[in-house]
Amino acid sequence: MTSRIAGFYRLAPLERLMAVAEQAALGKEEISQIEAGLSLDQADKMVENVIGLIQVPLGIATNFVIDGREVLIPMATEEPSVIAASSNGAKMAREGGGFVTSSTGPVMRAQIQATGIGDPFAARQSILFHKDELTMMANEKDPMLVKYGGGVKDIEVYVIDSKMGPMVVTHLIVDCRDAMGANAINTMAEALAPRIEQITGGRVYLRIISNLSDLRLARAKAVFKAEEIGGHEIVDGILLAAELAQVDPYRAATHNKGIMNGVTAVVLATGNDTRAVEAGAHAFASISGRYKSLTRYEKNKDGDLVGTIEMPVAVGLVGGATRVHPVAKTAVKILGVKSADDLSRIIASVGLCQNFAALRALASEGIQRGHMSLHAKNVAAQAGAKCDLIEIIAARMAAERRINVDRAVELMAELDEKTKEKT
Repeated sequence: MTSRIAGFYRLAPLERLMAVAEQAALGKEEISQIEAGLSLDQADKMVENVIGLIQVPLGIATNFVIDGREVLIPMATEEPSVIAASSNGAKMAREGGGFVTSSTGPVMRAQIQATGIGDPFAARQSILFHKDELTMMANEKDPMLVKYGGGVKDIEVYVIDSKMGPMVVTHLIVDCRDAMGANAINTMAEALAPRIEQITGGRVYLRIISNLSDLRLARAKAVFKAEEIGGHEIVDGILLAAELAQVDPYRAATHNKGIMNGVTAVVLATGNDTRAVEAGAHAFASISGRYKSLTRYEKNKDGDLVGTIEMPVAVGLVGGATRVHPVAKTAVKILGVKSADDLSRIIASVGLCQNFAALRALASEGIQRGHMSLHAKNVAAQAGAKCDLIEIIAARMAAERRINVDRAVELMAELDEKTKEKT
């Protein structure tokens, strides 16, 4: 298999699908599932009060090498230039060996909040004294998870001050294996609530998963050769742009949004919970008390750019839409992942790649050039242009830097007039 498919972006959509099918060994049923998408009947079984579907384009980012493996990346997004930028960034990373990843494993937290306790520190000690009992009670709720090596691995207890008095908050540290874990963890927390009330003499209110999954971190690193990305001046420009995201939260918000352009697209394509991953990422970016970038950039001894990312990525391969949505199942097959941990590290790689591509654009021709040329095609289509006319009008608007529906309509009229004159 290779993720380098020459001229991929020039192919028609069906030709692209067949090229991906060949590389990922997709069968006829899987190909037809991608073509058909989600049915109304399937959607009705996924969420409540279904009345229809809203479609999001599904594309493939090419050129990725992750831990020495060629990977095609399914991405679901409505934003122009995201998939193209990711493919281009991955191509530049190939010369430096692609992306190298690691992770902390699929570990999540549940929180059980006990209130109305006069001696909170003594209550904390009492909960820890009963840790083995509580661990056994929780694991009894999901013997299958335990069978596969997961389950509660530890219990932590914190006393948290608040304007409504001290709260004793118990954290269940749970290895979720290949699940995202929300359902299993919430069930465990619910089961322990009455026992914690008995132990502490307090009243339990919240018992739920935390989406600040700081024990479920995915990391990726890539070396971008200076000659591949435009020279040493571009390297220095990227370093300066990245540094602003470390010290200025206004820049960091947009910087991290660029990361999430890639991350969320893969999370959505695989049927995972985009809101959980986004909440965890932004909370982790703020964990020091100041909102910062999720990526870091440095220059190595050869003058090449080295990019790294570390972020929470709570995703699963079992349960939820990943197992129900036919396109999500096929997207997972295209990725070739065997575990949720594998998927999280691929997602981190895409986040780093997307961020690098945006920073390189900012440090060279500017972010708008590529983005607006793609946006121009949408505007041309919105104005009523068809087929080859879309490309012609989009190119004219991009060259003029006047990209709006009124201008597209004017250009259509001009071209129509010229055609009439020739005939």
